[in-house]
Amino acid sequence: MSVRELVVLGTASQVPTRQRNHNGYILLWDGEGILFDPGEGTQRQMLHTSVAAHDLTRICLTHFHGDHTLGLPGVIQHMSLDGVPHEVTAYFPASGRHYFERLRHATPFHDTVRLREEPVTAPGVLAGGPAQPEVPFTLEARRLSHRIDTFGYRLTEPDARRMLPDLLAERGISGPDVGRLQREGELRGVRLEEVSEPRRGQRFAFVMDTRLCDGVHELAEGCDMLVIESTFLQADAELAEVSGHLTAFQAGRVAAESGVRHLVLTHFSQRYQDTDVFAAEARAAGFEGELTAARDLMRVPVPKRA
Repeated sequence: MSVRELVVLGTASQVPTRQRNHNGYILLWDGEGILFDPGEGTQRQMLHTSVAAHDLTRICLTHFHGDHTLGLPGVIQHMSLDGVPHEVTAYFPASGRHYFERLRHATPFHDTVRLREEPVTAPGVLAGGPAQPEVPFTLEARRLSHRIDTFGYRLTEPDARRMLPDLLAERGISGPDVGRLQREGELRGVRLEEVSEPRRGQRFAFVMDTRLCDGVHELAEGCDMLVIESTFLQADAELAEVSGHLTAFQAGRVAAESGVRHLVLTHFSQRYQDTDVFAAEARAAGFEGELTAARDLMRVPVPKRA
């Protein structure tokens, strides 16, 4: 049975608090485990979940500030210690490659993990699409607006078709013939379009540490789940702009304008204790979909297909 859910490892910005670990998020998508922005303490937080080092297939770093990367050495060493047999691909801003190398080899260890480095040089497709048809989704990057080079990530499942049992039965198509019709597009004079309807592929986006910019909207557009930083409340909007961050109000407005189905707010400043106020502010911005103010160690299912 396929699983598509977000596992939240940490929700703090800049420094951890007694209630919030540094950033860390794992997207489980069928057989893939994509680790986003592993801050300090990530491998320990993983021990409180059912996600193991063997489950990780990709690592996506938005930028190289410490609250988004200081857990990387431990995760890599953990994968080596556990003997992860498959290749793991790491995506990160190319301008920070020297930081990646320092983190990758921060201390001596028996390095056995097959880590393929894929520095991101520009917006565009990173994996999947026509060039990699074996990847069951398209992974893209968009440039964000922070104090250093930063990219957000978007995962898109290809559109497909939903078979309609009543129409199949009317035309006498059942069993293995359904699969043949899906593969070949026509069977015994019945066309696929006559017994099915379009099924939109699911979309997920991950947006961290940024001011409002075109990249934020491009990543969020039409997403089933948007994970987005909301470091500040709107009362501190000026501070957010100066430091290169979003407010919960801005995140909610983006989600509302982009048709997001489930909005996940995170990356909360230590100046705020109650995260419920972030959710309230996103609602005040006009967002009416499903809304979660993330907490450490919670699991958030990707919404079922529309």
